[in-house]
Amino acid sequence: MYNLPVPAAEAARAPLPAPIERLPTAVTAFVGRALKGPLNAPTPIGSFAEFQRQFGGLWQPATLGYAVEQYFDNGGRQALIVRVANGARAPTLRLPAGGGTLLMQGRQPGTREYLRASVDYDGIGAAEADQFNLVVQRLQLPGSELVEAQEIVRRVSVLPGAERSVERVLARSRLVCLAGPPPTERPERTLPTHPGGVAGYLAASSDGADGTDLTDYDLIGDAEAATGLFALCAGPRFELLCVPPLSRNQDIGMATLHVATRLCRAQQALLIVDPPSSWDSVEAAIAGATHWAFQSEQAVLYFPRLLAPDRLRGRTELFAGCGAAAGLIARGDAASPPWGAAAGETPLLRSPHRPQLPLDEAQRARLAQVGVNCFDHVRPGAGAVRSARTLLSQNAARGESRYLPARRLSLWLQACVLEGTRWTRLTSGGPVQWHSVRAQVEAFLEGLAGEGAFAGRDSEERYFVICDQRLNPDESVAQGRCCLLFGFAAWRAGEFQSCLVTHERSGSSVRPVSINRMATCGARVTEEIETAILRQLAADPGPGYASMPVPARAARV
Repeated sequence: MYNLPVPAAEAARAPLPAPIERLPTAVTAFVGRALKGPLNAPTPIGSFAEFQRQFGGLWQPATLGYAVEQYFDNGGRQALIVRVANGARAPTLRLPAGGGTLLMQGRQPGTREYLRASVDYDGIGAAEADQFNLVVQRLQLPGSELVEAQEIVRRVSVLPGAERSVERVLARSRLVCLAGPPPTERPERTLPTHPGGVAGYLAASSDGADGTDLTDYDLIGDAEAATGLFALCAGPRFELLCVPPLSRNQDIGMATLHVATRLCRAQQALLIVDPPSSWDSVEAAIAGATHWAFQSEQAVLYFPRLLAPDRLRGRTELFAGCGAAAGLIARGDAASPPWGAAAGETPLLRSPHRPQLPLDEAQRARLAQVGVNCFDHVRPGAGAVRSARTLLSQNAARGESRYLPARRLSLWLQACVLEGTRWTRLTSGGPVQWHSVRAQVEAFLEGLAGEGAFAGRDSEERYFVICDQRLNPDESVAQGRCCLLFGFAAWRAGEFQSCLVTHERSGSSVRPVSINRMATCGARVTEEIETAILRQLAADPGPGYASMPVPARAARV
């Protein structure tokens, strides 16, 4: 209805792409300090036990472990961990090599990185005096035989130009790297320490360091080096982002909040914000939120802080609750899809977690007006209506941006359609491609509409999909670009949120575009698309989208 017609013969030739996959929800990324584990590498985990194995578990100087523990305790299912550090150093391994030393350093910093190495000459002939076999192991405990990871590389050479030179081999290692110039002689054979032993090992030096407390600079990181928050850009998809406080007594800074929000916008995700520690009463929270310099439809805040067990100290302590909030959202998704979250059915905090302050319904309502959500640890009374919100005040935005279920639906749809239509980057543009991608997205949205994801009684009121030459002029097609516009009614029938998906050789992107909220019928939507939306795209094409001619009909309006 909203697309220009495609000849029947061309439509028949259109390929049938795979159905758009429904991406998982509530996958939560955590960025912070940990005892051990890879630095600046998004690492998936499915339980707190996995976090303990890979990142060392709870650690009093760091808030990350406690946030991850509370996430899984309250219903979290999948997490991504990005470990960052400030001044941490990996231990070194020194293998004697004649008059020199083969100096290696661990890939992962910290005092809990227990490495050892062994050298042998098995299978190496007398004429191959430059070669050796190397075994590197990471141990769970120092001096034990509990091996967490192991690498065995054979026929390594100390000759700089050799095909398997030690520089090339260790450049691919996940455990160690070369920390100095290679020796001129191969390392000496490692002899067993016990009589009758089969293999001997040399342990790493105890010169690793855990570093000091994080700063906002460490959390933010560097975009080009893909460190800190920017490490998430190349990692798996996530929907929620938690950045726990820098320490037990220091909140993250405004710079971190703004960078994290921009990252979430680019990744179709939401930032879960902890209230500042100064918000220690309802009055302080209302006043703080009213005048806070940080508000965003990409952020969600839960108040107050939580009282939870500190298993290292053996007593109850006060914690920021971002991890628990993410766990509650994940647990809610297990009962119903994000768009089906009913008022009054917010999951409760699991014992022994409880809010720092008791809140009555009047206080909750006042906090909701400034975009602050409240934790529940007991069921609300009859008649109480509670719906989670984004970090926007009552009058700051329309309902689809202000209420969490509608906002999550919008971001999830953007991510699903963006990912599901990437195949267009591998095919040539034109009516056949446009017909295929349009049918693919329409089938995806129709399935969701049947499950009640959108408002409205029929398809015209619920969603639309456009992909034709109006969005894809000849110049764009020649450059290998494919643009798709889709809209959906998450809040009221016919009031569409519209998103432009762009695929090109250099990458893919999605961004919202404005549409008249009163466009409530097919004819009105068509008029709106051919005037305001296309005019808007021509005026502000966005990254990678060359100037697009306004169609003749739009130009006449």
